[in-house]
Amino acid sequence: MAENRTEIFVGTVVLTVALGFLFYTAQATGFANGPGSSAANYSASFRAADGIAVGSEVRLAGVKLGTVTDLALNPVTFRADATVAVPANLEIPDDSSLIISSEGLLGGNFVEIVPGGSPFNLEPGGQFLDTQGSVSLVSLLMRFVTGSEE
Repeated sequence: MAENRTEIFVGTVVLTVALGFLFYTAQATGFANGPGSSAANYSASFRAADGIAVGSEVRLAGVKLGTVTDLALNPVTFRADATVAVPANLEIPDDSSLIISSEGLLGGNFVEIVPGGSPFNLEPGGQFLDTQGSVSLVSLLMRFVTGSEE
């Protein structure tokens, strides 16, 4: 009888941990927002999109708002064309910037919205014209070591 209680206890703990991981994954991926939440898609073109992929976070003032939903090479311009999804009720000034930022030396990259000061807002489906791609840590270190300013 004691073995049966132990098995039930261990099973309950394992099931609780599994549900906790499932809940965390749903929160982290935005799946928990559900189909009722609406999102607006915006496009941008980056010279370099190192470190981001479909599913990367989109942040504003350090707060996760959305995700990168598409990332592809434009064969005409040889730039990385990205599509980001953010809440539809978010009003973004049309002179805002989209920047690929890093969480630190060992942290991952994310896309950051830097709001502009325009009184006009970017329409859903619009394009961020001002973008800044990722900065290569290796190239920065090489510049420092060689003293080059290029």
